[in-house]
Amino acid sequence: MVTNENKLDNPVWFSLTESHEKFSVNYGDVKFYHPDYCPFGGFITLDSTEKALDEYSELAPSFYVVGEKPDYSPSLTLNKELVCLQMVLTAKIEVDMNTDIIPLKAEHKDDLLRLVNLVQPGYFKSNTPELGNYYGIYKENELIAVTGERMKMNAYTEVSAVVTHPDHTGKGYAKQLVAHTANQIFLEGKIPYLHVAETNVGAIKLYEKLGFVTRRKISFRNFTKKGE
Repeated sequence: MVTNENKLDNPVWFSLTESHEKFSVNYGDVKFYHPDYCPFGGFITLDSTEKALDEYSELAPSFYVVGEKPDYSPSLTLNKELVCLQMVLTAKIEVDMNTDIIPLKAEHKDDLLRLVNLVQPGYFKSNTPELGNYYGIYKENELIAVTGERMKMNAYTEVSAVVTHPDHTGKGYAKQLVAHTANQIFLEGKIPYLHVAETNVGAIKLYEKLGFVTRRKISFRNFTKKGE
């Protein structure tokens, strides 16, 4: 039996089997998010991956497989392996909120896409904001910091897009936004978790101060279709 916590070992697969099923592109034992939302995939049977990755590459010439390493054909290139810490929070975050945080709606979408792709280009797609709730901080009519939700299972929701404009770092905005987002997830009866590159020492320290605990390392492998 796969326990709820063990589902975190394969977050894409179980998100697309559970809360995010409607965003799934299915190839039997391999599932991907539709590329307009999030170019991530996961699998449960290794011998099924080669054909599925080739087919998905026709939809998304660049994509990620999260978790174990898949088999893949010579038509694809494995560009990089991003090793992340998967961190889980077990209790509500108590933090002083001294900044106005607002839920981001459809009218904020252009601002959200612009900011996230400025700081973290490549991951955030046109419909990514539809995967969950996003929250932001505006100063002088400019969106300067955001945090939101990405992968969702029945019991877990991923905190993602922890982004602050380079001109506004060091003011505690990320701390407050992560706390706000995580606490909203708890209010929904789910457990917050996140992924952070193992080399991002500053972010890891922040998350640890907020109470996140490292559960495991997990890889995000980027594949591209040759010739693209």
